[in-house]
Amino acid sequence: MARSYLDTYDAACDRAAAQVMAHYSTSFSLATKLLPQPMRTDIRNLYAVVRIADEIVDGTTSQANECPATALDDYEDAVVHAPAHRFHTDPVLHAYAATARTCRFPDDEVRAFFTSMRSDLPDQPDLPLADYIYGSAEVIGILCLRVFFRGNDTAMPPQLIDGARALGSAFQKINFLRDQAEDSALGRSYTNRARSDNPAHPFIPEIRADLAQAKQQIPNLPPRVRPAVRAATSIFEDLTDRVEATPPERLHTTRIRVPNHRKLALAARALLG
Repeated sequence: MARSYLDTYDAACDRAAAQVMAHYSTSFSLATKLLPQPMRTDIRNLYAVVRIADEIVDGTTSQANECPATALDDYEDAVVHAPAHRFHTDPVLHAYAATARTCRFPDDEVRAFFTSMRSDLPDQPDLPLADYIYGSAEVIGILCLRVFFRGNDTAMPPQLIDGARALGSAFQKINFLRDQAEDSALGRSYTNRARSDNPAHPFIPEIRADLAQAKQQIPNLPPRVRPAVRAATSIFEDLTDRVEATPPERLHTTRIRVPNHRKLALAARALLG
């Protein structure tokens, strides 16, 4: 039977979202390749919307001579209401809407993400750091769980949710450390708000504790998604080691990365368990 016009459009929009992820994050793009379908497509669709929201607050709209606050308000409204409509002219929004419907993304979790994004806008008050991390990263971990369990809340016990939040928190904190140069250019400093006994490398003890908590919960995930989560966790563990070994002054000028060959080795190891 020939594909319908809508089926063809759905597939094109999913590919568009995948291209957004591939362009902005080699680490997550690689990890998602280890996911089975349809989780692979759904995680990419979620990532693409999150990435676009980041672009709105990270200077792209300002460089385009548009108002970031207005753009973010409009985008939040579009994202929250997207699942109610089966067709969108925006390919990424169209792809995300299908994922949000299937995986039953709660509006309050989506809005928590946008609350954190809004605090990154100029002239906006800072959220308490824990609240910011919850909305910007921990919620994304929970939404990933909803993808893995296809929106079945009863399959997500509290300890698994805590593990997902911990993994999101770890990813965010390591990005705080390695994005210091970019954040400084945008007038932000998350590291100055950290409570740490190691001012040269704040967040490192918390990151390691978060990663350890998250790793404890990987065996409780559906078997088919474990390799991808192991791969992402291993890549960020390696990144944490590299950041901790980097002189603090260099972190203010250089974004530390895990080489691609190392990412591939870690992904292969994760696939083998």
